Amino acid sequence: MPRLAWTTLLLIASACCAPAANVLLIAGKPSHGPGAHEHNAGILLLEKCLRQNKGVETMVVRNNWPEDEKVFEGAHTLVFYMDGGGGNPLIQGDRLAAIGRLMSKGVGLVLLHYAVEVPKDKGGAELLQWIGGYYERPYSQNPINECEAAQASPRHPISRGWKSFTGKDEYYYRIRFRENDPRVTPILTAMLPREAPNREVIAWATQREDGGRGFGFTGGHFHTNWGWTDFRRMVLNAILWTARLDVPRGGARCDISPEDLKANLDVKPAPQR
Repeated sequence: MPRLAWTTLLLIASACCAPAANVLLIAGKPSHGPGAHEHNAGILLLEKCLRQNKGVETMVVRNNWPEDEKVFEGAHTLVFYMDGGGGNPLIQGDRLAAIGRLMSKGVGLVLLHYAVEVPKDKGGAELLQWIGGYYERPYSQNPINECEAAQASPRHPISRGWKSFTGKDEYYYRIRFRENDPRVTPILTAMLPREAPNREVIAWATQREDGGRGFGFTGGHFHTNWGWTDFRRMVLNAILWTARLDVPRGGARCDISPEDLKANLDVKPAPQR
């Protein structure tokens, strides 16, 4: 959607006396085996749910970084669901500087699963500032576990309308945070690892000094987990919160069907036996 369209929608919303926010959702390239790191399908599910909530306009970019970076203009929050590490699209070329300019204007930022990983010396300092934490090798860990993901801050707006849930995911833990950072609020924790459990933060919210907001969530490895209502609503609440919209008392609307969960999956080779 071009900038003119964003502007037109905002004018219409203003005329109706209703707050509105533009959410830009960016999905990475196909990755991993079938059913894992389904970035495109996951982002499209989130968009479907966001459109069920008042005051939200969405735009989706599929299969990696947008070719035309003008799509960032007018966005109130950015959602990235893509591979990370040294290949993280966020850190290529001069993109960190470009995103930094948006952050300085108070734009929100949501990073999901692998997108929270960047090298310590290229992106680490920026993610500490923008979302409050990041996955740092070799300090952070990422085994697949079945465990309870426990609500950590029930009074936070992101925690509205969902409860703790149990299931299997590749929750990254030992996330690198600043020591005693007052900006950061834990949203979801889990007892990890199994052999020496410790209460680890796996989702968190950050209120930046510039007024912007950030959110990181380390789950989202398995596409089927988007079928869990509590899992899905937590992320949608976070997107609304980072866009500085009021999160409904019962949480974001997030209705999907079994068919929706199977839609838009990437074409991937079957695993070899």
